[in-house]
Formats: sequence, C-alpha cells, structure tokens
Amino acid sequence: MRFRPTTEADLDRVTAVTVDEPVGWIEADRYLEELKEGMYRPEWTWIAEQDGRVLARALWWGHATGEHPLALDCLSVDPSVEDRAALAAELVRAGLRAFTAQGATKLPLYNLTLPQGWREDPAAVAATDWRRDAALSAGLTDVVERLRLEWTPDASLPASSGRLTFTEGADEDFLDVFRRIAVGSLDGETRRNLALMGAEATAQEEVDFYLGCPGERSWWRLARTPDGEVAGLALPSATPYNRNVGYLGVVPELRGRGYVDDLLAEITRVQVEAGAELITATTDTDNAPMAAAFARAGYRISQTRLVWSAPETAPNS
Repeated sequence: MRFRPTTEADLDRVTAVTVDEPVGWIEADRYLEELKEGMYRPEWTWIAEQDGRVLARALWWGHATGEHPLALDCLSVDPSVEDRAALAAELVRAGLRAFTAQGATKLPLYNLTLPQGWREDPAAVAATDWRRDAALSAGLTDVVERLRLEWTPDASLPASSGRLTFTEGADEDFLDVFRRIAVGSLDGETRRNLALMGAEATAQEEVDFYLGCPGERSWWRLARTPDGEVAGLALPSATPYNRNVGYLGVVPELRGRGYVDDLLAEITRVQVEAGAELITATTDTDNAPMAAAFARAGYRISQTRLVWSAPETAPNS
C-alpha cells in the first residue's frame, strides 16, 4: 500500500472516485472547478493505492490564496477494503504529517456533512462510524456537532424590535466587543479558544478571520442601546459559496433581554439588501438558545455536520 499526494497525471483516477453512502462528498465537477481556483490542489489531494488501484482518497480544501489546507472535505475508502477505518486513518495521518512538515501550525479539521435525522438511518450511521474511528485514530479527537441553517426569501424578513441602533465601527471597536462577548459564550470553538489563548487572542483571531472572508467589511455593525451603550455586534459575512450570518453576540451584562433577535434581524436585513437570496448559518447543537433564535428568524435546518479537530495547546505550552 502506498500513501501519497497526487499529481496532474492522477486527475482522471481521482475524479473517477464516487461515494454511494448517505454522507456529503465532493463530486467531480465541483472538484475540477475548485481545482482551477486553487481551493483544491494536487498536493492537498491524497490517495492510498495498491497495484495501481486507488483504494482511498482524501480531499483537503483551503482558501485560494492560502498556503496550507484548512479542512478535510471528503474521505472515501473503497467498499472492498475490509477495515476501512484503518486504511482511512493511515491516509489521513500521512497527509497531516506532510502538512506539518510543510509548515502548517494548525492541523486542518475534518468536516463530515450528514442529512438531518442521520442517526435514524442505519446506512448513515455505518458511514459515520468508520470515518469517526479514522478521525480519532489520526489524532483528530475533539468533536463538535453543528447545525447548518438556511434563510430564503420564502421566509419573511425577521422583524426588529427597534430597541437597538446599528452603526459602523473601526476594527479596534469590533476587537473590543469580540473580547467582551467571548466571556460566557455558548459557542464551542469560542470557549476552547478562550481557555487556550485568553480573551485578547481569541478576539484578534476572530477579527482576522472575518477580515479574510469574502464578505464586505462595510457590512459589519455595532449594536447600541438608546443611551449609546454597546450591546453587541452583528457581522454579516460570506464564504466562497454563500452569503452567511457570520458572527453575532451580546455583551454579558445585557444578555437575556432578547437582543439576539435584533442582531440576527439586522444581519439578515443587510444581506437581503445586498442581494442575497440564500443566507446560511451554523451553530453548535449544544447552543440551544442560538438555535431557537434562528428558528424564530425563519432559518431552517438543512443538514448536520460533525467536525473533528486536533486538540490545541496554548501558544506557550
């Protein structure tokens, strides 16, 4: 068995791989399109081959301008392989070792997309089980389950209570609010970052991330109460595929007053006025208050995602 990144000569074999399990996967047309844009790359596409036959494939994805991949988008193993989890784990480990040797300081996560209610589908459970075992064996031992939600024009535009006003602000203003709303957040990633890096570094990472997203910086809004007190922030954003909610949060001292509905309404309004006909969002399944806010605003659950990542250590540890 040989584990290696692909070359242009492998393209036909790479795109010939299909997945017949009820999980999200990358079809050939999408792979080829994003390969041209640099979001998939031959060196980020790994295969396990034996006697010239591709038995497993791992597709890592990253930003077109990025130096290293950010996520494993698709992991497949031929059904003829007796221990699919073991082969997949070896392939993933080989890729992760290579990315680390190339200077990646943060290992890419593994993102598995599943249909709603997947736990009631034996085929989806089986497809998830061997991928989960592979991820864990490869060292991606932190897992979070997230909901993907969508707003479309057939849902009414969520109403604002009018209690908050929204203004633009400097990066430093948003950095300060990010720092404040990190405390007590129910978002799993925010809580992990806060424990590892502290509020200052967590806030800076969030600002840097959203500055690097395709969304317009001019969409960002600070929320204020009638007396001018900062209540939180609303960051409409975008991915290479869709407009999205981005980030929203209420400062700790003003939580519990329903301001989250006003923030989400503002984000939705900004996106619609900018021409969006589909707005996506994600939230952890453990974050019940945020999921409820999305439901009130007309966002509907479209799928579930399991995300595995490597445990992070504090920068100075």
